[in-house]
Parts: sequence; C-alpha cells; structure tokens
Amino acid sequence: MSSTIWSVDEHLDDILAAVRPLEPIELQLPDAQGCVLVEDVVVEVALPPFDNSSMDGYAVRISDVEGASEEFPAVLTVIGDVAAGDVGLADGRSVGPGEAARIMTGAPLPAGAEAVVPVEWTDGGTGGGPAVSMRAHSDAPEGASGEVRIHRPVKPRAHVRAKGSDVRPGDVALRAGAVVGPPQIGLLAAIGRSTVRVRPRPRVVVLSTGSELAQPGEELTGGRIYDSNSFALTAAARDAGAIAYRVPAVADDAETLRATIEDQLIRADIVVTTGGVSVGAYDVVKEALSSVGDADEAGGGVDFRKLAMQPGKPQGFGSIGPEHTPLLALPGNPVSSYVSFELFVRPAILTLMGLKDVHRPKVRAALSVDEALSSPAGRRQFLRGTYDAEAGTVTPVGGPGSHLIAALAQADALIVLPEDVTSAEPGADTEVILLR
Repeated sequence: MSSTIWSVDEHLDDILAAVRPLEPIELQLPDAQGCVLVEDVVVEVALPPFDNSSMDGYAVRISDVEGASEEFPAVLTVIGDVAAGDVGLADGRSVGPGEAARIMTGAPLPAGAEAVVPVEWTDGGTGGGPAVSMRAHSDAPEGASGEVRIHRPVKPRAHVRAKGSDVRPGDVALRAGAVVGPPQIGLLAAIGRSTVRVRPRPRVVVLSTGSELAQPGEELTGGRIYDSNSFALTAAARDAGAIAYRVPAVADDAETLRATIEDQLIRADIVVTTGGVSVGAYDVVKEALSSVGDADEAGGGVDFRKLAMQPGKPQGFGSIGPEHTPLLALPGNPVSSYVSFELFVRPAILTLMGLKDVHRPKVRAALSVDEALSSPAGRRQFLRGTYDAEAGTVTPVGGPGSHLIAALAQADALIVLPEDVTSAEPGADTEVILLR
C-alpha cells in the first residue's frame, strides 16, 4: 500500500490516464441503444422522401378555392383517393382545374395539386355542413368520387410537408460522439440505417466483500447486515450507461475472492469491488490483489492508497488479468462507496464509452445551514445535500457519517468543502456536484 497521500484529482487523473475507450463495433439499431457513435452518420435519402400531406383532407389547386366560404363554397369534382403508401392517384391522373383528390395524412401530394385543404374545412363530400372526419374508404368508397364543397381558401403549399424538409441527402444526421437514445434510433431508422458503428456499452462487474453481509430477503443473524453496496453500485453503473453484473457478497477469504474475480473477468471491461481496502486484519481485497500482476512486465497489479478526502480515504486502483482489466477497489461504508463511485468509477465508465465530458455537472450555491459546518483540514469533504436551483441554495442532509445511507437516498447533490476549508459559514458560496 502506498504511503503517499493522494489528492482526489491525482487519483482521478491516474484512473483516466489508464482507461481507454472500448474498440468500436457495428451494431443493429436495437442493440446500439445507449452506445456512443464513433463516426458521423450522413443522410443518403431525403426525409420526407416526397412531398406529402400533413392532414386528412383534399388536395387542390389554389385558384380553385380562392375566395371560398361556407356561404359560397368552392365545389370541386373528387377524382379519387391518395392513401399513405400510394404513389399518386390510382390512374396516374393529375389534379386538374375544378378537381380535387381526397388525401390522407402522409400520402404523397398528387401531380397538379398545390395545397391540402383539411377535411374540417369541407363538407366531406356529404353535401351538408362542415365535416369532422372522413368516412372510411371501405365503408363509403363513393367518397372518392362525386363532389366536395370547400369552405375556406388555402395558401400555396398549405398542409404540405416538403421533400427534404427534415433532412436532405448529404446532411449529417448525427455527429460522432452522440449517444444513441430513442430519438436517435428513430432518426436512423427513418433515413434507412439498420446498423451503426459505435463503442459498446461497458460491462461492469460489481462485487461486495465481507463475511458479515447477508442478501436482502435472508434472515439476519447476529452480527450480520444486509449487502446494500453491490445493489446501489450496480444500479449506479447502469445509470451511467453500462451493462452491469452484480456478484453476491464474497466472504472474507483472499483465495475465494481472487478466484471469484478471475472467474468474472470473462465478462468484465471494468471490475468494481467494495469493502476490504482499509487497515483491518480482515481487509481481504488488499490481501487478495496487492501482489497480483507485480511480476507482469506490462505493469499490472492493484495499488492501494490513501486519499485526502472524506468520506472515501482508502482506495485501490490498478489492472488485473491477461487483458489488464481495470479494477477500482472502493471502501465498504455505503456512503463512502457511493461517493467514490460518483467521483472515480462513473468517469471511468464514461471514458470507456468514448465520451469526452465524463463529469457530473457542477454549480455554485449558497450554503443553507443554521450554523457553520466543520471540515477536516487537508481533506476534501463531500457532504450529501439537496439543491434548490430556483433559490440558488444547497442544504446538507444527514450528518458526516459514512454509514448514513438513509440521508444519501434523500440527496440529489454533493456539497464540496475544499482541503483548505475547516469551517463553512451559513450562506457561503459552495461548489455543488449535481447527482440528478
């Protein structure tokens, strides 16, 4: 274990310098969700690919409906239907003077037509007052013929979605570095892309250590507590965009822990352990991993170090296994492990994904407390808090204890008190890391 006291920034820089983005792969659209594009996506076909109607109504010529009103409607001959999926009027005709074509939303604008009149501005071909909808073609095929009375004029191109009005061939639809979410998948499908080249979502293996840990749902016996860390950190990894695997708590046995981790490497791009990194006689993570890779010429192994922070002083980082898989060893107290995840593991996951901005957003806020907060000299303290964006304030929740998980569940921010601050007065301008 290193005797040097590391700063928070030094430890994070060491991690990010060692972690490299995953190699790109080609994925089908459903599998690419949550991944990061590695190349620009260029449009090959216009969207929409043709002029089409944005309304159910009638495709008309402008001059035929000029001056139309309910008192003096324009009476046009209906020459057919154009439905979504059609290429135009069935017989290839154009809309000529005094004519109209009944048209459905998304259907291509037929030749000769210059605009679309919504059906609500017509009698719907009934000869009565304003229509509220069209009758289904299967119920009333005669609606595709006969006459329609138009009660309002329209301007050129009214209710027409122009070809290429969304994107045109040669446009960049999505830039490299974009995260593929539902809207992006919709756009990719709309322009005809079935696959994209992305960096895959990192696979994160999370395991807790400690013979005292029981699984939720089991009966607690003397001296045991429930394992919350592996559940919280697995959820946090998924929230960061990773594919996360939770390993049930491993007992305090170095050989068992080493074997468990080695078994997990086949499905891990990064391994996160929690517990067993302090100075106790049963801190098996150090015992199991301190010597791993020391003889490796490529510099493998895990370095255990002390950080100038509270909570989260004991930390470990290195690489293990034949692929030199990154491993972050976090302390076991629930708040310590979660704060450590936010500060160190989350940026590592986002780096593996290929993102450039890997940090939570930060803001400045006035400290809302009744009396000054104390902070240990020489350590950067991270307190749980709730942030009020409208008021520009942040309020601590719970105490400084690293076991107070109930307060952590209420918090949406971390209050940062720097190393040189030993007392933070009410109203003090404070750095805040936003967690949501």
